[in-house]
Amino acid sequence: MAGVRPFATVRLERAGPVAVITLDRPRALNAFDVAMRDDLHAALGAVDDDPTLRALVLRGQGRAFCAGGDVREFGSAPSPAVARAVRRQRDVWERLLRLRATTVAAVHGLAVGSGFEMAMLCDLCVAAIGTRFALPECGLGMIPGVGGTQTLPRRVGVGHALDCVLTGRWLSARDAHRLGIVTTLVPRPRLVPTARGLATRLARLEPAVALALRRCVRAAHEMPVERGLQLERVVGLGLEGRR
Repeated sequence: MAGVRPFATVRLERAGPVAVITLDRPRALNAFDVAMRDDLHAALGAVDDDPTLRALVLRGQGRAFCAGGDVREFGSAPSPAVARAVRRQRDVWERLLRLRATTVAAVHGLAVGSGFEMAMLCDLCVAAIGTRFALPECGLGMIPGVGGTQTLPRRVGVGHALDCVLTGRWLSARDAHRLGIVTTLVPRPRLVPTARGLATRLARLEPAVALALRRCVRAAHEMPVERGLQLERVVGLGLEGRR
């Protein structure tokens, strides 16, 4: 994209109103390290700053979407408190969740730990047959650090979420599709074309309408139904007032 510096660990491209961010550490199965955090934060910022970009596809290069956090960096911070403070300085996950553009994850190979959680932060998830998902943090003495304890129960319910986070068990793509984590399941060669096609269709929506719909649907899990209905009415009236 014009005016955006190249990144070392991600690629940012555009096709009309659709941006594509590719996690690009294929030798490390796109494991998430500090450099990728900084690059992804900047790339998402570039997308958010461009009002002509209405949809985003997030994908991985090579054999995996993302194999989770890079274990070579575990314990490198002076303390857990410092590690959390540094992470909040560039809150990639909040930026992805609140992105103005509608987001589509295109997932294949492995989606583990933060890779699984990134997919759940996107609005929709297209996955290739054969993809495997897991949240193994509990077995490592940690909890998911990219919102998995919040996004997973919202997608699959408390019981299935507890099963995943406490046991760390692997989910097949078909399991994830059955549970509602994956919205579309396709053969691997069709993954990126399908995700791009979906993003192109979503990009045709009026941006204010798409943003309002996403806000209302997400609020269904964040407030009582009475407040959710009130929000829906307020947002709907605001959109009508713009016409």
